[in-house]
Parts: sequence; C-alpha cells; structure tokens
Amino acid sequence: MPFITLIFLSKSWPPIGGKNSERKKSEYKKPYKRNSKTMKHILVLTTIMLFSSVTSPLFAQQDSFIKDYLERLENSRKYLILVAEMMPEDKYDFRASPESMTFAENLMHIGYAIDWHSQSLLGGRESRVWKTDTIFKVANKSKDEMIATIDKTFDESIKLIKQFDTTQFDDALDYFGLNRTKRQIFLLLADHVTHHRGQMLVYLRQNGLVPPRYVLFQ
Repeated sequence: MPFITLIFLSKSWPPIGGKNSERKKSEYKKPYKRNSKTMKHILVLTTIMLFSSVTSPLFAQQDSFIKDYLERLENSRKYLILVAEMMPEDKYDFRASPESMTFAENLMHIGYAIDWHSQSLLGGRESRVWKTDTIFKVANKSKDEMIATIDKTFDESIKLIKQFDTTQFDDALDYFGLNRTKRQIFLLLADHVTHHRGQMLVYLRQNGLVPPRYVLFQ
C-alpha cells in the first residue's frame, strides 16, 4: 500500500521565531477554525485515496479473471466446433447406449447450457424452458445448422461476459438447490462444456475417427 504524506501550509499559521511568534494565541483562534475545516476536507480526500489504493488491485485481479476466462472460452469454442465438424452428419444420431444422448443431442445440450449459465444465471434473463424450447432441440436441424447455433451461442455469451459487472462475483444464486456464487457459475459453465464434449470425443473413437489434437488452455 502506498504511503501518502500531507503537508498543510497556511498563511494564518505563525512562522517559528520572529515578531509573529510573540502574538497572543487569541489572535489565531479564528484562522485556526478555518484551518480545521480545511483539514477535514483533506482527511476525507486522503481516506478516499487510501481506499482506492486498496481496492484497485482487487478490481485488477477480477478484470484479469475475465480476460483469462474469455481466452479459455474462445479456445473451447474452437475445439468443440472441430469435434462437431469431424463427425459425419449421418453419424450425428449415434449414441453409446440406449439411455445415452446422441452426438447431436450432446452438442445442442452444450449450447443450451452455455445459454442458461451465461444469459440467465449471469445476465439475469428469464431461463428457456427445455421442454418447449426449439432453438436447442435437434429436431430436423442439419449438421451445419447445429454448428451455426453453437457458434452464435458462444458469440452471445462472450459478448455478455465482456460486459459483466465484476462486483457481482460474490452474488449468490440457487443452483439445483445449492448455494453458488456467480464466480462459481463461470467455472461450472466451463466444466459442463468439457463434460459433454468428452462424451462426443468418445463417440468419435467408437466410429473409428481420431479426435482433433487437444488444445491447451481451454
């Protein structure tokens, strides 16, 4: 923390020595009152400056978190799209077991969850209803349409995160009955993408395809 030294000078304060030093103390009462008022203003200003010197590093750390997170999210987007592009369209309905999601369902589920974590949990928008939502349902969407939807969802989420108010990091939310801060929501979003993308990588292997080389820092 930086040290701040204040030097207060006033014409009303007598210099040391000389004729003025012999004046009666009563002669300085009125000027002294004015000086006290000025000192209060200076002390208030000093307090603000000291507070700023403490909080500025904290805000800088929060801004660095957003910067690092956006870099990771961009890399995650690129890798996910590579995975989605590698699987042939006629294999998009492949599933590892009867109860598993298909390759396409995993992809669109990732998009739905990115939208929910960012736009609703972080941004405060009303959540989409999965049962009635059509944007992230596979339905009759083509491979290209699904990839375009995912790409757009990343774009919208990145835009929101760039504008995110970092003073809200410690705001608490209900997350499936658990108490989670918005800072944790950022991490949960990334974890969820990784979880379902991992299943998609296994699906590639099961279809005799070699997944794209792992991208660091994502």
